[in-house]
Amino acid sequence: MSITRRGALAAIPALGALALARPALANQLEAIRRAGRIRVATDLAIPPSGMMDGQMRPTGSDVEVAQALARDLGVTLEFIPTVGATRIPNIQTDRADIIISTLSVTPERARVIQFSRPYAALASVVGGRRDVAVRDLAGLRGRTVATVRGTTQDTELTPLANEHGFRIQRFDDDATMVTAAVTGQAELVATSATIVGQIAQRAPQRGFEPKFTLRNFDLAIGLRQGETQLLEWVNAWIETNVANGRLNEIYKRFHGVDLPENLRGRG
Repeated sequence: MSITRRGALAAIPALGALALARPALANQLEAIRRAGRIRVATDLAIPPSGMMDGQMRPTGSDVEVAQALARDLGVTLEFIPTVGATRIPNIQTDRADIIISTLSVTPERARVIQFSRPYAALASVVGGRRDVAVRDLAGLRGRTVATVRGTTQDTELTPLANEHGFRIQRFDDDATMVTAAVTGQAELVATSATIVGQIAQRAPQRGFEPKFTLRNFDLAIGLRQGETQLLEWVNAWIETNVANGRLNEIYKRFHGVDLPENLRGRG
């Protein structure tokens, strides 16, 4: 028997075992219920979506969404701290079960994970000091724009930087980017409109404001590919809580505005 044939035959039991293992891996909902715990990747340094309160307890709109979901699923909640660049790797490496962390729905991400139906929305903008005359991409020429590594803003602006003649300054998380803006180390930021508002509140003397909108994104819960039962449960949960106004109430309490009307109407 040749080495090639012997190796091929030897591989058959291993392939069979792998095939038998796949269905077990594809029923994450059952595994979560059996464990009595759901691990949720959430950035706790991106107010008002995720942050720590005065008693160092997690709070924010994404935090309350995760808490409500875990409660309705009948399991305990474990937050897996994350930043923008590690959200998707956390579920790919089984550190977390799902992502609830201002995760924008994009075609690139949809190739490696699956998304629930939207539960919230995000306006992606370029913001800056009031005295910086920028109205569009052309106005960025010769300037530096701060953003967080691995976010949709980073992904969208990187291929445009050379064409429009601007530089990108990347930070590892929102907290350090906000600090740079507040302390004068960054005059322009590419982030959510909510975070621009946070910068304006923390440093009113700098007069930060949205300059122009890059894109409006739906926010969804991220899951590993192939987890159809978990996806069905999460989608049904979102549909129910859009229809009864619960998700809008959470969003409005932290962001000061209602969810977009088209999203509220999806229930």
